[in-house]
Amino acid sequence: MSSDNITITFLGTGTSVGVPVIGCHCPVCTSTDPRNNRTRSSVLISTPEVKLLIDSGPDLREQALREKISVIDAVIYTHSHLDHVAGFDEMRAFCWKRDSPLPLYASESTIGALKNMFGWAFHQDNTYKGYIKPDPRVIDSPFEIGDLTITPLPVTHGSVETTGFLFQTPTSTRLAYLPDVKHVPETTLALMGDLDLLVIDSLRDVPHATHLSVSEACSISAGLSPKKTLLTHLSHDLDHTELSARLPENVSPAYDGLSYSPALDVL
Repeated sequence: MSSDNITITFLGTGTSVGVPVIGCHCPVCTSTDPRNNRTRSSVLISTPEVKLLIDSGPDLREQALREKISVIDAVIYTHSHLDHVAGFDEMRAFCWKRDSPLPLYASESTIGALKNMFGWAFHQDNTYKGYIKPDPRVIDSPFEIGDLTITPLPVTHGSVETTGFLFQTPTSTRLAYLPDVKHVPETTLALMGDLDLLVIDSLRDVPHATHLSVSEACSISAGLSPKKTLLTHLSHDLDHTELSARLPENVSPAYDGLSYSPALDVL
């Protein structure tokens, strides 16, 4: 298998409350289209050498069972909001088959937040075989895991330090993942040239204080001109079919369970 074969699997494409929303009876929340059922945002990045989980949201168990994920090599965190970390304890199942602790990559502030929230896991007395065994690794520059070079992409998302990521294969297939963002600094945009795939936050049509709207996400996509753009972190304000029909060429909404490989370019 070619080392250029990188695949992104969307474990979840929803916002912090998921879709359907508890107690809501809007057309999207009551839709029979399975693409309108959105668990909290997370993806799996796979190559012939590694499987990387990006964020561990509260729906991780459901997502892993649905996609038949039994092994991951590392976890990479975008930030410490609960909809991206609350499934932390579910990762113990990935530690049972490992002889070494599970690497967790994140910014220094996110590592600190994880230690505050799940202190027992990081404690030196965590020796029980059934517990998650984390190996925290602070991200402060580009790094490598297996056959991937991974570049942090700092973005603005409210008051929380948030990081997107650029994944690059040995033959320079380039995939950028920005699930929670309101503003992309020029210095970050400069790192995102020649993208094969852009995955970007697109909460709703109406502007939001901490997330991109559909038009804002499409504007960033147009400026970067990636070969393909997939929208994620979608709220119940957006119906999959209706949204798909009005998006620019080469821009599509992602949905839970979608697997996409830039080399194949088939949705």
